[in-house]
Amino acid sequence: MDRGYMDFARLILIANAGAFFVTRAKINLQFTRHYSMPVDRFTGLRSDHVGKPTLTKSRKSFPILLRKVRYHDSETDKELIFLTNNLEIPALTVAMLYKMRWRIELFFRWIKGHLRIKHYYGTSPNAVKTQIWIAVCTYLMIAILHKQLKLPGTLHRTLQLLSVHPFEKVTLNELLTETDHRTFSNSDPNQLNLF
Repeated sequence: MDRGYMDFARLILIANAGAFFVTRAKINLQFTRHYSMPVDRFTGLRSDHVGKPTLTKSRKSFPILLRKVRYHDSETDKELIFLTNNLEIPALTVAMLYKMRWRIELFFRWIKGHLRIKHYYGTSPNAVKTQIWIAVCTYLMIAILHKQLKLPGTLHRTLQLLSVHPFEKVTLNELLTETDHRTFSNSDPNQLNLF
C-alpha cells in the first residue's frame, strides 16, 4: 500500500489476519533496529533491518517485529524505504513487490481515463471484474476497428463518435470518416434548393 495510508493500527490488523503487507515508510519514521540481515549492494539494496517502531504510541499500536528495507532505485535515482511484516522473503522481493504495486496503480489509472466506467452495476468481485473485462474488450474492438479502417484522428475521437451515435443506421465507415458535405450533389430532382 502507499505510504499515505500507512498507519500502524491498520497494519497490525493486516498482520493479525495472517497476511503480510509492503508499504513505503514515511520520512519521519523512527525505527529501533534489533538486528540486520546481509544484503547484496549490487542489486540496489542498501540495508535490511528487523526491529520495532521507536515511538511509544507506534510501538503500542504495532508490537510485533517489523522489517525495514532500504533500496536505491537506479531508474529514478531515488532512495526508497519499505516496511513489511514478512521476515522470510528476500529483501529484493520486498522492493519488487512495491514496484509491481505501482504498475497496478497505473493500470487502474488507465482504466479510469480510457474505459469511462461511470459506475458499477454490481459490486461483488465477480460483477466488477466482469464489467471491467467487458469495457476492456469493447475498447480493444474499437481500437482494432480504428486501425483496420485507417480512420483519421485519434482513437479518442472514434470512441467519442461511437458514444454519441450508438444507434445510427449508417455504415461505420460513413459515420467515422470525415467527408466534405459540399461536394455532394442533390440527387433528388424534386427537392428545391434553398440557396
